[in-house]
Amino acid sequence: MNDDVIITCALTGAGDTVGKSEHVPVTPEQIAASAVEAANAGAAVVHIHVRDIETGQGSRDVALYREVVRRVRDSGVDVVLNLTAGMGGDLVLDEEDPLKPVDGTDLVNAHGRLPHVEELLPDICTLDCGSLNFGEGHQLYVSTPDMLRAGAKRIQELGVKPELEIFDTGQLWFATKLIDEGLIDAPPLFQLCMGIPYGAPANPALLQTMVNMLPDGAQWASFAIGRNQLPWVAHSVLLGGHVRVGLEDNLYLAKGVKATNGQLVERAVRIVEDLGARVASPATARRLLGLKEGDRA
Repeated sequence: MNDDVIITCALTGAGDTVGKSEHVPVTPEQIAASAVEAANAGAAVVHIHVRDIETGQGSRDVALYREVVRRVRDSGVDVVLNLTAGMGGDLVLDEEDPLKPVDGTDLVNAHGRLPHVEELLPDICTLDCGSLNFGEGHQLYVSTPDMLRAGAKRIQELGVKPELEIFDTGQLWFATKLIDEGLIDAPPLFQLCMGIPYGAPANPALLQTMVNMLPDGAQWASFAIGRNQLPWVAHSVLLGGHVRVGLEDNLYLAKGVKATNGQLVERAVRIVEDLGARVASPATARRLLGLKEGDRA
């Protein structure tokens, strides 16, 4: 079991959830306020996407990231900032002509996914460690081996900690190659993402298998989506990991009861403490993950 548990709150994501819950933050002001709420509830890390203010859809607009980060840093609340760098990997194919991308495609190269990371220098950014059939239809998430090598190298040059997003066992295999190739600094940080169609199912036995595949000295967390999110907090802690909750992955506190990010963090805190573990402070999280002390300027 893990004694010092880092709670990450994934605030909003990029999925089509805005119309499903009034609590999903959209504007930079709302996202920053939700980050502060989550931190005050016990999250040591906030994982940040931004959304187009008019449409509510996911965005790569650096100006939106800039405003969210400024607001969080200006709040005076101590929290570790984790910015997604996964946007820009979406490929939607035409059914009749699969060489033709269609509406919904947002596909750029490895460096094209990092402008906000280069400017804002968060503590952590994500690195999605492989391609994936993303749900039904003709949508793919594209992250090739050479894209990942180029992205990992640039993130390393910036002095930002990559969170290695793992959606299946083959991606975990490749992430260990990045470590072996010297592209990931110690200690590596893994996020084991479970239940996302069509990656690794939310199966506790499979989580144990993936944990067994991790390299020595790795720090890791895991989450599952939907109704599995809160039970997965216990699975992760008992297997020695950290945890992630938040509206990116789950909208409900209980059946029919819509949650805020703060409420999901509060529930995670209770689960962690009921198991006899401690909730890690931002300072403890920085020490465990090998991050610099304090917020970046």
